[in-house]
Amino acid sequence: MRPEVFGRPGLLVSLLGLALLAACSREPVTNNFDDTPAAATAAPKILLRGIGPGPDSLDPQKARLIEAHTVLRDLFECLTSLGPDASPVPGAASDWNVSDDGRVYTFKLRPELVWSNGDPLTAADFVAGLQRLVDPATASQYAQVVDVIENAGEIIAGRMAPAQLGVAAPDDATVAVTLTTRAPYLPGLLAHPSTCPVHRASLAAGAKELTRPGEMISNGAFTLEEWTEGSSIVLTRNQRYRANSRNLIDGVRYLILADENAELRAYRAGDLHVTFVVPRGQFDWIRENLRAELHVSPQLNTYFYGFNLDKPLFADNPKLRQALSMVIDRERLAKTVLRVGETPAHGWVPIGTHDYGSQSFDYAEQPMPERIAAARELYREAGFTAARPARFELRYNSGEMHNKVAIAVASMWKEALGVEAKLVAVEIKSLLADINSRKVDMFRLSWAGDYNDAYTYAQYLKSDFGINTVGYKSERYDQLLAKAAAAAGSTTRRQILEEAERLMLAEHPLIPLYFYVNKHLVKPEVRGWYDNVLNVTYSKDLALD
Repeated sequence: MRPEVFGRPGLLVSLLGLALLAACSREPVTNNFDDTPAAATAAPKILLRGIGPGPDSLDPQKARLIEAHTVLRDLFECLTSLGPDASPVPGAASDWNVSDDGRVYTFKLRPELVWSNGDPLTAADFVAGLQRLVDPATASQYAQVVDVIENAGEIIAGRMAPAQLGVAAPDDATVAVTLTTRAPYLPGLLAHPSTCPVHRASLAAGAKELTRPGEMISNGAFTLEEWTEGSSIVLTRNQRYRANSRNLIDGVRYLILADENAELRAYRAGDLHVTFVVPRGQFDWIRENLRAELHVSPQLNTYFYGFNLDKPLFADNPKLRQALSMVIDRERLAKTVLRVGETPAHGWVPIGTHDYGSQSFDYAEQPMPERIAAARELYREAGFTAARPARFELRYNSGEMHNKVAIAVASMWKEALGVEAKLVAVEIKSLLADINSRKVDMFRLSWAGDYNDAYTYAQYLKSDFGINTVGYKSERYDQLLAKAAAAAGSTTRRQILEEAERLMLAEHPLIPLYFYVNKHLVKPEVRGWYDNVLNVTYSKDLALD
């Protein structure tokens, strides 16, 4: 648990410093989005947002966590953006078109785009960003997210040079993207921060220059002024942003608070305008006393426990994996532990994903007593008994909710099967490092859709996907994903992806527990707030009374 950072003189001093900085840097700026100069204000408006345990990185091509992507959407602008309903809309590109065969997308940039330091922003910078994403030297775990781009797979595998990626800049205002197969989700995918442009001069100076506070050069509505680990991230208005005159916020201060209750205290004390989440243990009180400020809505995000399939205990025991999943009463978990509207997850792809029929375990509707009896038989067939129980460690990141879920699930395993699970809570960066080094037995993570399409979930378990944290490898599964990518009709594509999910669920490489909902508290003085299934709200779209 991180120490609470509120109630300290440093917070007031930092906020005043940010306000003074914004006041001193404000000058009329004309941009290409419209001809209205940014209006000067007597009192700079600083939006205070919670950001949970904070980002793992602010390097667009290396960042992995939702927290990081939230901040990066304020700092950078990709070819496309997401509208209030999470559909793709023009970003740095004013429009785009697609070839008749669906394999070539051409994006036209807005005129006279510039970086935050005034350097021209051209199509070559977007090409460089995508090439850097797939370059093995970058070691981005998001590299395969663009594997539909021509030659991406070969480059990631080290068999081709990054310059051979199917992206080109015919001129300074045009980006052409060539795909291996149709990908109707591409405009939505290209709003993801991992596809942002890169300032090539900074990259040439060294990767650290890309993320250094006060020196980072970005192209979004804000620039990075300060990042204090475990405390806060401070952003200031980018005067050279193309739509600066429409930005009604002078700065953003993201407060890093891993403890949900500490975040609520900060919100009630007036130190936050928007929370990252809300604490479950106080949800009833919040609903009773802060109903008008509470926002709860569906989200494309699956909370799961992953098996490390490099470990013989799980790799060689599919029956054990299934037994552990079967005895979890997800409905009871949602009603008695979660209690804020989350939906029990009997499958991997969240309900409500665009043009998709979510699949379920074949035992999802079976009464719990029957499921437990069947699981006990599987447990015995896997070689375990009360005298010789399965023993393993479940590792998860620190947090009240994660603790409660882990305790509840471990109790279900113990009661139904006699399993002895050791629970270990660590900081999120330690958890990710342990997963990457394959030092864990079982771990807690979540997967949030990068765009509203089932493929963003299917791809997670593809054999060569960089963030396939469980290590699932299935030749048949990979073949189905390739077949779906080549399918011309949306109905056929959907059916193939649904078949792939059923195959994966039968093999139990992970245990989905529930589908998230968005949960925020938003102060009445915040104007323009919107909710969507991707949980993306750009700070530049908000205003403060």
